[in-house]
Amino acid sequence: MEHSLWTEKYRPETFEEVKGQKEIVKRIKAFVEQKNMPHVLFAGPAGVGKTTLALVIVKQLYKESWHENFLELNASDERGIDVIRIKVKEFARTKSIGEVPFKIIYLDECDALTKEAQQALRRTMENYSQTCRFILSCNYSSKIIEPIQSRCAVFRFKPLSKEELFEIINNIASREKLSIDNSGKEALVEVSEGDVRKLENIMQACAILSNKINEAVVFEVAGFARPKEISQILDYVLKKDFDKAKTKLLDTMLNYGMSGIDIIKQLHKEVWNLSISAEKRLEMMKECAEIEFRMVEGSDEFLQLEALIARLILIVSK
Repeated sequence: MEHSLWTEKYRPETFEEVKGQKEIVKRIKAFVEQKNMPHVLFAGPAGVGKTTLALVIVKQLYKESWHENFLELNASDERGIDVIRIKVKEFARTKSIGEVPFKIIYLDECDALTKEAQQALRRTMENYSQTCRFILSCNYSSKIIEPIQSRCAVFRFKPLSKEELFEIINNIASREKLSIDNSGKEALVEVSEGDVRKLENIMQACAILSNKINEAVVFEVAGFARPKEISQILDYVLKKDFDKAKTKLLDTMLNYGMSGIDIIKQLHKEVWNLSISAEKRLEMMKECAEIEFRMVEGSDEFLQLEALIARLILIVSK
């Protein structure tokens, strides 16, 4: 039995295999075909293909010699810009192997760099632009200083759509001989929220439990309450039954091993489906946000969740 992580096993190797980001892939592919590319900045949420696309670029550009022509650095481990500078200098000193006139440096999680470090990075990018092209990756392009953004072609990645996630699920299911019913697929899409890494990790964990995957298996593995249970809590709120709402909430948390933040996020989603006036729904949203903030600041979760239920009941009672 093999023990590789599915996120690595099913990482796309070619442009055709990359799901989602069609426009970005098309433009990047054109750069690679011309064997010429500017510095680029990939911005977008986790698990949508930024690192994968960087690896596809180098594998397609350099073929077998990609290891010698590619340097991957992670800005969040190598905090000091000096570390980055030294490594870049060492790497950029020698000419690239093969017919592509430049090497590629991939700098992940650039938004973890301080402003000073980004200023230094900008100089480094200028100094070595003859021999190296930079691919920078970040979650939020707003955290990257303007001078760096203006030196790069910026590509904004988005979470994958439901159809694209379904394609990935079907492909892995057929290769791993899993049977996944429709409720299981819907649950995987809901739990992963467009993040393919999360999707593949949850699928792999489900497959260890059972090769027949349905909604129940997915929600159990992901530590995610079914919308059914969350909407039951809200039903009790609408009936103004504090005790039952509180008991259901605690049971749901304990059964699924969820944190208070997880519960709030799902309550927040379900509030939209309630058949009450828009004003009351908006007030409920506001309360969810307030309680979430308190939890992040370190308040007691159970206390805050009980306060939330009390506040929601008060809103409904108005």
